[in-house]
Amino acid sequence: MHITAVKGFNDILPAETPTRQFIEETARQVFGRFGFSEIRVPVLEKTELFCRSIGDTTDIVEKEMYTFCDKGGDSLTLRPEGTAGVMRALIEHKLYAQDNVNKLYYMGPMFRHERPQKGRYRQFHQIGAEVTGAGDPFVDAQVLLMLSRLFRELGLDEPRLQINSLGCPDCRPAYRDALVSFLGQRQELLCDDCRRRQSGNPLRALDCKAPGCIEATREAPAILEHLCGDCHDHFQAVQSYLNVAGVPFGINNRMVRGLDYYTRTTFELVTSLLGAQSAVAAGGRYDGLVSQLGGPAVPGIGFALGVERVALLLGDRCRPRTPDLFVALAGEESRRPVFQLVAALQDCGLWVETDVEGKSVKSQMRRADRLGARYSMVIGENELAAGSAALKRMADGSSRQAPLVASAVAPLLAE
Repeated sequence: MHITAVKGFNDILPAETPTRQFIEETARQVFGRFGFSEIRVPVLEKTELFCRSIGDTTDIVEKEMYTFCDKGGDSLTLRPEGTAGVMRALIEHKLYAQDNVNKLYYMGPMFRHERPQKGRYRQFHQIGAEVTGAGDPFVDAQVLLMLSRLFRELGLDEPRLQINSLGCPDCRPAYRDALVSFLGQRQELLCDDCRRRQSGNPLRALDCKAPGCIEATREAPAILEHLCGDCHDHFQAVQSYLNVAGVPFGINNRMVRGLDYYTRTTFELVTSLLGAQSAVAAGGRYDGLVSQLGGPAVPGIGFALGVERVALLLGDRCRPRTPDLFVALAGEESRRPVFQLVAALQDCGLWVETDVEGKSVKSQMRRADRLGARYSMVIGENELAAGSAALKRMADGSSRQAPLVASAVAPLLAE
């Protein structure tokens, strides 16, 4: 019986892992410079967590979550995003009592049951960062600066930052009423989902990709025209800080994001290089989320980036590492001394391969070529007697004699 992977759940093969590692390591370095610490939360949470945080009327909750009942009858869900779990941990462990401001980041798989396509899978990976306890626009700009620095250090200039403000509970209701009134005159153009959302989350029509919804909302009122004084000042301050830091951005007043918990600043990094999947990273401010989940009334802001989409943008620029040295055995008597030499070189931090199949020297050298080894050595009876062997540079065939001692070989491999 031939068993394959579940549709939309992909293996990450050895040739692909260097790119993932590069993204993760770069994120850790950049986040560390901004004072963020890593948190690791479970992939499985109580379903209620996501219903309360993300919102009952979102596509994620309505259509995309992997939800099931365990043997005890509890409804559990594989996490579709990272923020809710991090906030749950913040509240459960009272991290806010240890420090008013918490800066946390996470990495790992997320799960959504949707149609698999390029850059969008049912198991996918995100890297995210969250700041709680600070509502100042300085923090919004700092988070956006950190995100832009991450992409700069990844060597990616194409994703463009777009920002918007969704207002607050004081000013959003008036905008919502204006939008509902506007859409009420265009019901026949809206898709079924957007018509159904009119009473729950009408703002979602603004970023719906259905042709009718795009046409219906073309001249819709802009939320930036309905901001209260505080939200207007907050958004202006964010822009001012970004300009001071030299972070380029554009304003997209149709951006509303797909999760109910966002307030004020929202943002996306978008690209034209991935077809329909234009958003590579996204996030925003969620000042009411922690209290909504049972914690204190502390503000928050965060983002997540899609690792698969970033990997697509990077392409093949992160090449797999290759062995520093391949040691070919010419005779069984060299096996024990070679084992000792290889172990000592590995202790020096080098990647060393040797024969484990009893192949001929010719076959072993072909394998050294396939592996892309930088150097090779052939060690047999004569080399053991002389205490040295020819160290060959595979790229050009040049060689030099080297003692069969790790402390002598290691510096030569570093050249």
